Amino acid sequence: MGTLHWWSIEVFDSARGSADRWRDAYGNALTEAAITHGAYEWEWHRHSWGVLFEIAFRGEERFESYRNLPVVLATLDAVPDPVNGLLVYPGRGGSSGRVWPRRPRPVSGAGAAPLPVSREILVARVA
Repeated sequence: MGTLHWWSIEVFDSARGSADRWRDAYGNALTEAAITHGAYEWEWHRHSWGVLFEIAFRGEERFESYRNLPVVLATLDAVPDPVNGLLVYPGRGGSSGRVWPRRPRPVSGAGAAPLPVSREILVARVA
């Protein structure tokens, strides 16, 4: 099957408008262009700071051809803040950037850290 190459498009809220409204206006065009140009998986996420579109292709070159489509360029030019409100980068995005969600690790014992041992006590016991 091959590996998936994930890309993230983050759009931030700004004083000019909300990223959620931008998604309502342009999200279908981005998704349709992705599907017709070989996207294998895609996900939209809403966050307190804006929206995130994660998209996976089977090859790096597929994303480059998708990114250069006129509809994608026009859609990304229409974000609420085109200077500081758009990030496009490889990998999964959002808060963690990991493929799998984080899970809490079990705490051994009571979860307390050991007390530091001074060097003087160790020297006195050895002598």
